[in-house]
Amino acid sequence: MFLTLFLLPTLHLLHSVTSLPYSNGFYYNNLNGNGNGNGNEIYFNGVRLVVNTSDDLIFASRGTNITLPCHYAYEPKLSTPRKIRVKWTRVRSDNTKESDVLVAIGLKHRSFGDFKGRVHLQMNEPHEVSLVITDLRLEDSGRYKCEVIDGLEDESGIVHLELRGVVFPYQPHHGRYKFNFHEAKEACASQDATIASFEQLFKAWEEGLDWCNAGWLTDGTVQYPITLPREPCGGKDMAPGVRSYGNKHRHLHRFDVFCFSSSFQGKVYYLQHPDTLNFQDAVKACEEDGATIAKVGQIYAAWKFSNLDRCDAGWLADGSVRYPISRPRLNCGPPEPGVRNFGFPDKNEEYGVYCYKMS
Repeated sequence: MFLTLFLLPTLHLLHSVTSLPYSNGFYYNNLNGNGNGNGNEIYFNGVRLVVNTSDDLIFASRGTNITLPCHYAYEPKLSTPRKIRVKWTRVRSDNTKESDVLVAIGLKHRSFGDFKGRVHLQMNEPHEVSLVITDLRLEDSGRYKCEVIDGLEDESGIVHLELRGVVFPYQPHHGRYKFNFHEAKEACASQDATIASFEQLFKAWEEGLDWCNAGWLTDGTVQYPITLPREPCGGKDMAPGVRSYGNKHRHLHRFDVFCFSSSFQGKVYYLQHPDTLNFQDAVKACEEDGATIAKVGQIYAAWKFSNLDRCDAGWLADGSVRYPISRPRLNCGPPEPGVRNFGFPDKNEEYGVYCYKMS
């Protein structure tokens, strides 16, 4: 009698655990033809799901297509395939939030937000679930997480996508330190650019960017790059680097902004015109040439990627006057390459104009 009472709860427990899908990294399976041959033997399976992504930065340019590699495998290999779900998300630089890019089960998939219609899975090889992004945009730069879920296990890997581009400081026509964070983002967008990330600013500093005015970055911090330490810029005894004011209130505090632009389809050119032009006439002259007046982000990108070099000051869309120098020379400003800035003169003054035309 004692023996009977002891076995019943034990058998009941075994019956219950067969329905559990997952427990502490192991899962339960019913196998036919194993153990005692009754097809109900319970055992722990040590198969591990592994997700592999690229450790290297993936570089691309705006307007192109890019593939973010991701493969998964089981160790040891499975004899019977399992159904999986794949989820790609974009991870913020501060790791506080993820935004959905694509979710796929089998051949069915759904894309989200700005990625709708621009992303799909590449599955050219067994266990490949790479993400293809078409028509890359400035804001696509960042970290992406490839997550594979098979109902029992969930593993992921990170891919870093970096657009080739150029960072430039920007301030409005009415002076220095006028933007709150949201106005700063809008200002960059209006000039065919996006607000820069810390990683983009740091890379620009490594390439020689030196700017003493603090500007917003996409994470809400305010920073500025210094290659030549001096008193007004944190002190001449401080080492070169990217100085940080830390996080600032996105509505109340006001600074300049660092914008990021990339290569584009089309061209920026100095319009050959018999006369110098005021701002309104400059806008009209570009239109008559089948173009639009160029934006600040476009002239920086043309200088960076097309070696645009012109020692003639010209109007741009924001009402500023600038000119790009790839080959420094006498009477064309400082000895370093760059986009020279005349500021925001009265719009009745006369200069040349830089136009942008789609190719």
